[in-house]
Amino acid sequence: MAQDRFDTVLVANRGEIAVRIIRAAQDLGLRAVAVYSDADADSLAVRLADAAVRIGPAHASKSYLDGAALLQAARDSGAGAIHPGYGFLSENAAFAESVEQAGLVFVGPTPQAIRTMGDKAAARAAAMAAGVPTVPGSAGEIASADEAVEVALTMGWPVMIKASAGGGGRGIRVANDATELRQQLPQAISEATAAFGHGGVYLERFIARARHIEVQILGDGERVIHCFERECSLQRRRQKVWEEAPSPVLNAATRAALCDSALRLARAVSYRGAGTLEYLFDETTGEFFFIEMNTRIQVEHPVTEMVTGVDLVQEMIRIALGHPLRLRQEDIALNGAAIEVRINAENAARNFFPSPGQVSALRVPGGPGVRFDTLMFAGCSVPAYYDSLLGKLIVHAHDRPAALRRLRRALGELQVEGVHTTAPLHLALCTAPEVVAAQFHTGFLEPWLASHPLTSPAQTAQTAPNSAAKPGDPA
Repeated sequence: MAQDRFDTVLVANRGEIAVRIIRAAQDLGLRAVAVYSDADADSLAVRLADAAVRIGPAHASKSYLDGAALLQAARDSGAGAIHPGYGFLSENAAFAESVEQAGLVFVGPTPQAIRTMGDKAAARAAAMAAGVPTVPGSAGEIASADEAVEVALTMGWPVMIKASAGGGGRGIRVANDATELRQQLPQAISEATAAFGHGGVYLERFIARARHIEVQILGDGERVIHCFERECSLQRRRQKVWEEAPSPVLNAATRAALCDSALRLARAVSYRGAGTLEYLFDETTGEFFFIEMNTRIQVEHPVTEMVTGVDLVQEMIRIALGHPLRLRQEDIALNGAAIEVRINAENAARNFFPSPGQVSALRVPGGPGVRFDTLMFAGCSVPAYYDSLLGKLIVHAHDRPAALRRLRRALGELQVEGVHTTAPLHLALCTAPEVVAAQFHTGFLEPWLASHPLTSPAQTAQTAPNSAAKPGDPA
């Protein structure tokens, strides 16, 4: 393949997504450069890359969130492009702009697309202009408590207060009446300012039993295709824990309408690269509403790869090389069913208490239709500084019941010693009648956990003090 714009990619991330990007770049015949903090000096990404550059100490603010250090690493390593992965600076328009101003290629959308679609209020306005259905709510950011109450009265209670610059389910509050809305609005603004550097908030109608369904798209700036949808309704604290494709609740007509709406919005912003448009689906009415766009590769992209056969990360890199989109919509077909579960370093039996430490032993599941994307190897260190995601177990089969059986088998094969993981949670979910019947929604998991307590696995875990949400948390 012609390598028109660069032959070396700097992977500006860590963990399993860094490993994924390194492998995709090398499969395309490109040189892959890893970056690492002091906590990740012996990581799998560093071991697999063609070269590696230290970018700072363990804390993300001084390493993976340091745009200047990443740009210097690209210069020092001779990289012509930077792939940001997910989290950290992947949806930071200023960073994307600085990459381009340095004469490098940003493997992702344009800074303008990131600004428009990364700001939830602006994305909502763009969706409305493109004729894409949105959840009833404010036309833009709310300027005062009086305005918030006035808008809420036209929508009906309850309402969600959402941070315009938020992501990954963070920066959201629910108000059931005007008193709660007036109380929570200043708190939401303060939280948004502290977490995202921008205090803007907007309102949306709260759909109590919504399904979370998202559409994967690919574009080259001129042409856009979709790779169908993913079901992401099993969430804890608004963070996804289980994803599958296709959604088990969509009929063909709704699927076609949903994917077509995603294409309309992506075309409206001349989207380039891989992106995901997220929707709420009201199963009782059959309505779907656009809520936000993630202008990057998603944690859950492998389930789409398994059911379509499209390597999304490679396609991102091909587009960044300057090649037009090589796939047509008629080339994309659904094949079977896939499920992904997130394996985190957490003790689910102890309220998901973080479990950093050292992985003393590892057995990776295998066999037909099983994929394990991970940062782990026997003897590796799991730092306490970052998100707890250790890897993603993905299975594929001819239909959903077969995929569930395969997932149970693969989870039984998975063995991680030295740290606790969330594998016991997923084993329990595999046989939960509601999950087997696909009768769940975004508010299902936490009440289910309260009535189905998990037990700690019989293993010794090396733990470290608990910590707050980490920079770069994936969504």
